[in-house]
Amino acid sequence: MSSPTQPRTYPHGVPCWVDTEQPDVDAATAFYGALFGWTFTDKMPPDAPGRYVVASLDGQDVAAIASLPDDSDAKPEWITYVAVDDVGATAGAVAADGGVLLSGPETVGPPGRMASVQDPQGARFRLWQAGTRLGAQRVNEPGTWNFSNLLTPDPDRALDFYGPLLGWELDPALGAGMFRVPGYGDHLAHTIDPGIFERQEFAPPGFADVAAGLARVEGPARWDVAFSVADRDESAAAAERAGGVVLSTSENEWTREAVVRDPQGAQLTLSQFAPQEWG
Repeated sequence: MSSPTQPRTYPHGVPCWVDTEQPDVDAATAFYGALFGWTFTDKMPPDAPGRYVVASLDGQDVAAIASLPDDSDAKPEWITYVAVDDVGATAGAVAADGGVLLSGPETVGPPGRMASVQDPQGARFRLWQAGTRLGAQRVNEPGTWNFSNLLTPDPDRALDFYGPLLGWELDPALGAGMFRVPGYGDHLAHTIDPGIFERQEFAPPGFADVAAGLARVEGPARWDVAFSVADRDESAAAAERAGGVVLSTSENEWTREAVVRDPQGAQLTLSQFAPQEWG
């Protein structure tokens, strides 16, 4: 995939970045470097209490690995960030919509401002007002972030929260599993992907606006982060060689997927775009 001629930007309400907090950052970079071919750059000063290491593919930012604070009781996980125009205003609306503001808003230097949030069913994510870090610059290709999916026992309650907070909509014409941000397709067409509507002529109106996924599950709600891979089975084997565990594999009409737990416990999905390949 050729690189865009201008930086990728994300309008309000669109997931824009992913990172994972891990007890051992060096062990995490070794695992993800072997799995995805990422290279890494430390962004914090050497005397800082923690580390924030940005992962790149061919020189473009794709994700990050951070230190898990020593006093934190959180477990390693992949975290989704959602772009907002004003993190203070959006964070201020979290409680009114039934969520919990866990921390922030806070400025994290020139990269931007953020707040950590928990939705009414317990799924954690972050709000991001971009400064110099605009978001992931390569997506939807092998070795990069593909999609974030909200796994929830109550989709209706989820929409009651995310709809007013971030402007998300569920369109029956797109099926029950896709959140859309109206106008996102127009944004892509005007910035980095002028041919998006022509390529999606087969799809129902609004498909280009899809920004996140939604699936009903039993148990606690959480955000699942999926990464694109060229071959699910090869990538699953690479994850095992690097110390990960393959928890499950599945196929649907569009993808072949593997759910993987990394060596320190963070869960992610490997997703191969393979429409009908197995049949």
